Amino acid sequence: MGQRLSGGRSCLDVPGRLLPQPPPSPPPVRRKLALLFAMLCIWLYMFLYSCAGSCAAAPGLLLLGSGSRAAHAPPALAPGPDGTAPRLPFQAAPATPPAAGKEPAEGAASQEEQSPETPDSPSSISSFFSGSGSKQLPQAIIIGVKKGGTRALLEFLRVHPDVRAVGAEPHFFDRSYDKGLAWYRDLMPRTLEGQITMEKTPSYFVTHEAPARISAMSKDTKLIVVVRDPVTRAISDYTQTLSKRPDIPTFESLTFKNRTTGLIDTSWSAIQIGIYAKHLEHWLRHFPIGQMLFVSGERLISDPAGELGRVQDFLGLKRIITDKHFYFNKTKGFPCLKKAEGSSKPHCLGKTKGRTHPEIDREVVRRLREFYRPFNLKFYQMTGQDFGWD
Repeated sequence: MGQRLSGGRSCLDVPGRLLPQPPPSPPPVRRKLALLFAMLCIWLYMFLYSCAGSCAAAPGLLLLGSGSRAAHAPPALAPGPDGTAPRLPFQAAPATPPAAGKEPAEGAASQEEQSPETPDSPSSISSFFSGSGSKQLPQAIIIGVKKGGTRALLEFLRVHPDVRAVGAEPHFFDRSYDKGLAWYRDLMPRTLEGQITMEKTPSYFVTHEAPARISAMSKDTKLIVVVRDPVTRAISDYTQTLSKRPDIPTFESLTFKNRTTGLIDTSWSAIQIGIYAKHLEHWLRHFPIGQMLFVSGERLISDPAGELGRVQDFLGLKRIITDKHFYFNKTKGFPCLKKAEGSSKPHCLGKTKGRTHPEIDREVVRRLREFYRPFNLKFYQMTGQDFGWD
């Protein structure tokens, strides 16, 4: 038998309380809850990281911002071409009135085209998303034309989750080329793999140096030109200037060098921009016609989904923008977005778009149509499209 201890007890009789006890194991339910919580945190992190780009650009996603451009980071501030102090990217530049009532020189864009409507402030989640990805030089550029519908096209395209575009017009290839490609790239929004970086500056189409400069950046750049009946475009151009400078001469007096002989003044930019065939010749020296898409400004109003379908195909994008994205605004006279990018609210272009045109003498309109007709026919032949302006 076992050895006897003092007091007459065997060592086998030592109470269990004198032996070391193992720690109690946690209840199984608590372990499962802790594991589930850890897995949920990991899943949430991976979800936010993976959808950083596509969610930020998804149309109508209320979480990602309250404004139509909430998902797009604004371009970096930079000094103006003349060395003036930097200004906010959507702040209107002071206008310098051109001499003798004429429009600015060829290649100069309107103040409106440079300064789209001020976007709403992005939400904190949108700001988080816009910080992901990297800045790339644009793979596609809307190069023209002024008063053709370029702003509408860009706003419509930005609904697509795979399109990222800078809002303000950079004017790099016509005004700021000396600042270099690094400066230009820094203006672009951040993109993720599979997304397209875009910009639009309508004055590029009529800038003689722009084709060679864009080709030097990348020969693969896709070019989009929105064109419109050149007579209507000229009147719209004049209407825009008239809204800012009511004291300019009449449209009729600016149109002709000599009203008696009917000689058209092609030095006036409102007339010169509409000679599309002449400007296109410069571009075809550097880019094949297949690398350019010509969008009808008229069909962009009458059938926006149809024209956007062509643009999405040209850019190699899935056709996401369809009829369901648009409604026709009878007051403004053109289509608007049911849900703008980053917003759950309908969105139309600002009050600077869709102005009422002044009444123009019918004889002046007839003379202009005769002037443009041969240029239009040549343009139809060059592009392989009949835009129906004659």
